[in-house]
Amino acid sequence: MAVLGAGMIGGVHLRSAHAAGAEVVGVLASSPDRSLAAADKWQVDVAYPDVDAVLNDDSIDVVHICTPNFLHVTQAGAALQAGKHVVCEKPVATTAADAQLLADAAMTSERIATVPFVYRYHPMVRELRARVTAGDFGAWQLVHGSYLQDWLLSPESSSWRVDPAAGGSSRAFADIGSHWFDLVEWVADIRLAEVLAETTTTVAERPSAGGPSFSAEAADSGRVPVTTEDALGVLGRTTDGVLVSATVSQVSAGRKNRLWFELDGADASGVFDQELPESLWLGYQNRTETVIRDPSANAFDAARLSIVPAGHPQGYLECFENFLHDTYAAIRGEDPDGLPTMVDGLRSAHIVDAVMASASQRAWTAVPDCTSPRPQGGT
Repeated sequence: MAVLGAGMIGGVHLRSAHAAGAEVVGVLASSPDRSLAAADKWQVDVAYPDVDAVLNDDSIDVVHICTPNFLHVTQAGAALQAGKHVVCEKPVATTAADAQLLADAAMTSERIATVPFVYRYHPMVRELRARVTAGDFGAWQLVHGSYLQDWLLSPESSSWRVDPAAGGSSRAFADIGSHWFDLVEWVADIRLAEVLAETTTTVAERPSAGGPSFSAEAADSGRVPVTTEDALGVLGRTTDGVLVSATVSQVSAGRKNRLWFELDGADASGVFDQELPESLWLGYQNRTETVIRDPSANAFDAARLSIVPAGHPQGYLECFENFLHDTYAAIRGEDPDGLPTMVDGLRSAHIVDAVMASASQRAWTAVPDCTSPRPQGGT
């Protein structure tokens, strides 16, 4: 595989690809000099000068797209056209129309194209989903939660994600709210039908030259108005009429990466907290229960994703490793359960567009469905 993009998430892809058994051949950064620096830092053989060099390298089976959002459609589309399999960071595109182009390209190419909605790969998420499938919760009464971070709380913090030209018109929702809705729809087996959203930008100006994501401070080269959202609230209804609510923020002090959701059913409730990923909270009318990750007792798919024994914590990096294990298995012709593909990226893009349209119009907005089949391929 080759990595396009040498930032934080590119490093995560690199480490997880190694752990999943891939041969990492090289890296492409934002300039030839930066590619050389990244290749030296990551100890890979090839520093690619441009995208064409990656696509013309016959040794490459899979291209990992870890670049700013506005580049995804061009780079992932070119990789698919060149016959490469693709792992493309989310959002896969800055509009649903462009995401549709990528989904169509993946299907036409018959290559595997996956999207790192990696929170699906927490074993206790799989445990919760298995209990949902078994009917343990009954009819849904309410689905609610939040995804909170604080890395943009300081007015001195910024990154390329703040700039709509690089990140797209939505920032907080496209970046992290997309994860929340992908996870909740998949675990609870629901489909969002319509949304009512309200956004807020709490920091009016930020430094104009943003650094990497999650850096504490940005370079001081003047300030520019912020036009992307810092936080938002979303109210929704599913196709079955279930009420859904979510709060998304990148300016909540002390919250580093708190993806939290609760599924309230007629018979039981279930809670997952990404910052406490080794357990589930289950609620019943007369008692509560905490279920811990234990491959000897958990559901099959939860046990399958448990890399270490109970009591040895695993978390985000293991999620990424398991996601890439399943991606590479799909390339070999297998069909892993729950693997998020470009169709899921398209679904997410539709939700992002609907949320932003609702916030702009201050009105309930329908979420279009997308039911394109997942492409099957192999090497």
